Amino acid sequence: MTGPAANGRDLILEMQSEPALTPVLWWLGHSGFAVKYRGIVFYLDPCLGDIRGRRRLVPAPLRPEQVVNAGLVLCTHAHRGHIDPATLPGILAASPRCRVVLPRSAAGHAFSAGVPYERMTSTGADMRVEYVSEGVRAVVYSIPSGHPELDWSAEHGYPYLGYVLRFDGFTIYHAGDCRRYDGLVERLRPYRASVALLPIAGPANLAPAEAAQLAEDIGASWVVPMHYGTFAGQEPDASRFIDHMLGQRPSLPFKVFAAGEKWRVPVEAAVL
Repeated sequence: MTGPAANGRDLILEMQSEPALTPVLWWLGHSGFAVKYRGIVFYLDPCLGDIRGRRRLVPAPLRPEQVVNAGLVLCTHAHRGHIDPATLPGILAASPRCRVVLPRSAAGHAFSAGVPYERMTSTGADMRVEYVSEGVRAVVYSIPSGHPELDWSAEHGYPYLGYVLRFDGFTIYHAGDCRRYDGLVERLRPYRASVALLPIAGPANLAPAEAAQLAEDIGASWVVPMHYGTFAGQEPDASRFIDHMLGQRPSLPFKVFAAGEKWRVPVEAAVL
């Protein structure tokens, strides 16, 4: 179910009042999402500030200091739109129990962006982070992303990650910045994603048709495009993605967000 787009204090109040009996997502622009399940709220790649030299076309629906409900912030890699120094310190101040989950290679960059080391949880490929709040358990699995290559090193591991969030019978895959590589489908298929959040713009990301093909190949129940229409120089909107889905893949459900819009994952998307 979709709700009208909200922003600021109204958006936080909407999150707080939402029972989230299935996972609920809000798009924050770029690759950023808030995800709530029961009493757990995670933020994925929030970028609520500007990126130097790139004009913001879509206003951020939240200011960092308004994010008082974050349990975890998941950052996929060290680039500015994903570890944002104009965003993370404000969220950590407003949500004093929040921790930042990130690739271990990104720890130094995050520290320079204002994230204390004691507020970080570093992770890597095939590792998992468990989070429990008020008797509800979530598990976050890390999946290597190619941006555009995997760029693995013995010292730092994989610098670009995607995350699979598991809430009871629901799984949400956030790819970060990602290109398809040999073995990605095989890594993801066992998770049987309820929703795949996939980047559809930029030379180091998937084209709309590639994103749709990846979602189909991993068996995702729904596909959601991201990483477009927020900053100057990006794909301005999701029209190419929508045209492809309607014309070529009418059987694969998809959701396109407005910034600040709420969407409840359908109960039918649960992994049985």
